[in-house]
Amino acid sequence: MPRGNTRTTLFVPPTPPYAVSGSGPYVLDQRGHRVIDCNNNYTALIHGHAFAPVEKAVAEQLPHGTAFGLPTETEVQLAELLASRTGLPMWRFSNSGTEAVMTAVRAARAATGRELLVRFEGSYHGTSDAVVAANAPGVPEAVAGTSLALPQGDAEALREVMRTRGDEVAAVLIDIMPNRAGLVPAAAEFVTLVRELTRQHGALMIVDEVITFRIAEGGLHREYGIEPDLMTVGKVIGGGFPVGGLGGTAEVMAIFDPLRELGVSWGGTFSANPMSMIAGRVALEHFTAEAIERLNSLGDQLRSGLTEAGIAVSGRGSLTRIREDVDLPRLWWALYGEGVLAGTNGLLALSTPMTDDHVHTVTTAVVTAVRGLRGGNQ
Repeated sequence: MPRGNTRTTLFVPPTPPYAVSGSGPYVLDQRGHRVIDCNNNYTALIHGHAFAPVEKAVAEQLPHGTAFGLPTETEVQLAELLASRTGLPMWRFSNSGTEAVMTAVRAARAATGRELLVRFEGSYHGTSDAVVAANAPGVPEAVAGTSLALPQGDAEALREVMRTRGDEVAAVLIDIMPNRAGLVPAAAEFVTLVRELTRQHGALMIVDEVITFRIAEGGLHREYGIEPDLMTVGKVIGGGFPVGGLGGTAEVMAIFDPLRELGVSWGGTFSANPMSMIAGRVALEHFTAEAIERLNSLGDQLRSGLTEAGIAVSGRGSLTRIREDVDLPRLWWALYGEGVLAGTNGLLALSTPMTDDHVHTVTTAVVTAVRGLRGGNQ
C-alpha cells in the first residue's frame, strides 16, 4: 500500500501508528500506547469501541447470515427510526457517506432534469468527482464544469448564481457545520436563504449531515428549523459498521421507484446489509435525546476549558476543532504523545463513554501540546 495504509485521511508523516484494539473511549496501538480516542473513526463511533449492546445484537445475527440477495426487515427498521427522528419519510442505504452524497446528487439531477450542482468551498462531501475541487487530480474538465463552488456563507454570491443560472441548478449542497472548512456553524439567515432560493428556482436543497447528525436527535438542520428535500447521513447511523443513508421527501425519493419509467437505478452489493442495519439501529436507540444533551454538554465543557486557556477552537455540541496556527502533523503527534487521538486536522469528536475526567484530561493534553508547539511562550 502506498505509504502503508489505505485511507489518506489517516496518514500522518512519517507513518501513523497501527491500532490493535479499542474499548470504550480508549485505543491501544501496536506499541502498547493507550490513548483517549477523540477521533472515533472520524466521528463515526458515537458509543466508542466495543459497545456491548451493538456487540450482542451483531453476534446474534451472525449465525443467520451477513448479506443476502433479498431485502431484509432490518433496513425497514432503521429507515423507520430515521424517518421518525428526521421527519423525512423515505430512505435508502449505501455503504459510506461518499456514496450517500453520490446518490443524492444523482437523484437531484434526475428529479429536476438539470445538471448544475452548487456547493461551498472547503466543505467535504466525500471523494466522488462531482464534489471535489475542480482542479483535483483525475477529475475531467467536463465533470468539473457541472459543479460550482461558492465561498462559504456568501449570500450575495449565492443570490447572483441563482439569479443568473437558477434554471440550470439541480441542487444546492450544504453542510451546515463543515469540518474541513473550520467546523463553524453556518448563520441561520444563510441556511434559510438557501432554502428560500432553491424553492424559488425549482432546485433541491441537499443537507449533508454525515458528520453533524450526532449534534441533535434529528440532525443539525432541525435546529435551524428547515426542511431539506434530501439529507445524507452516515457514520453514527452504522454503529461502527460501513453505512451511508439518504433521506428525502416522498416526491423526490420516488425517482428511485424501480417501476418508474426513467427512474434512477442504484444498487450496491452490501448496501443495507443486516449487520450494518442492526448495529446502526441499536446504536441510535441508545443515542437518546438525553444522551445527546449530555454529550453536547461535555463538548461545551471542552471548548470552554480550551478557550479559557487561550486555545482557539470552533465547533458545536460533541464536535470541536482546534484552530491554532501550528503545524498540523506536529500537533497530531504532540497530542498522541499526551495520550489523545485526534483527527489529522485537529478535530476532536467525543463519545458517550467519556466522562468529565476524560474531558479534563483531553483539555490538559491540548493545552500542553499547543503551548509546546508555540515554543513555550504561553
